[in-house]
Amino acid sequence: MRLIRSIIFVIWLYASMAVVGLTLWPFVLMDERHVWTALRSWGRATVWGLRWIVGARVSFEGLEHVPQGGALIAMKHQSMLDTVAPALFLSRPVYVYKAELGGTPVMGAYLKKNQIAVDRGGYAKALKSIVRGARVAVAKGGQVLIFPEGTRQEVDAPPDYKPGIAAMYKDLGIPVTPVACNTGLIWKPKGIMRSPGHVTFKVLPAIPPGLPREEFMRELEERIESESQALLPPEKRRKAQPAAAA
Repeated sequence: MRLIRSIIFVIWLYASMAVVGLTLWPFVLMDERHVWTALRSWGRATVWGLRWIVGARVSFEGLEHVPQGGALIAMKHQSMLDTVAPALFLSRPVYVYKAELGGTPVMGAYLKKNQIAVDRGGYAKALKSIVRGARVAVAKGGQVLIFPEGTRQEVDAPPDYKPGIAAMYKDLGIPVTPVACNTGLIWKPKGIMRSPGHVTFKVLPAIPPGLPREEFMRELEERIESESQALLPPEKRRKAQPAAAA
């Protein structure tokens, strides 16, 4: 039964994306701000499908910490849901996406409107491109969302934070708002299986600008990881590593 529900949900997910995307495209051509109208509409459809097809609820906490206007957001990444749901609590989310996604039907056309493409082929070149794109997006009032681990992780995987977010933090000189989540409980990083349950996105207090790089990365990882682990049931939390022998 879970497999059947998962297949129906996947059909719903991509069908709703196509319907929303094609219906709102004429409005996007007139005003690119309607990209966010479409993202919110698809986000609502996705959360509806999770609730009524899969039996999974999605909650949002810490909304008092959501920044207004241009900002940097750093979020835990466990499932595709993390790329859809932020449009439901951020007014103008701007995603950093793999350049090859710009060629996908419907989604690609939207991404190329006002999101940040990155070619992962060359690290230094890609990082400069991300920082430059983030600078422009924040100046226009966008909330640039980046996943510091780079890719989706299992709920019990050890943290693997990349320094790209530190370069953006230093260059833009603005706070970074961390977001914890536990979406991997209902939506695995890979595969089509979805599970009933209840997942939460939790917006945390912003880290102020101006910290040294090492202190910033340590603070970012500690906040996101401790809160993301706290959102998991005890049996799903990462096991503590034994202390090394003297």
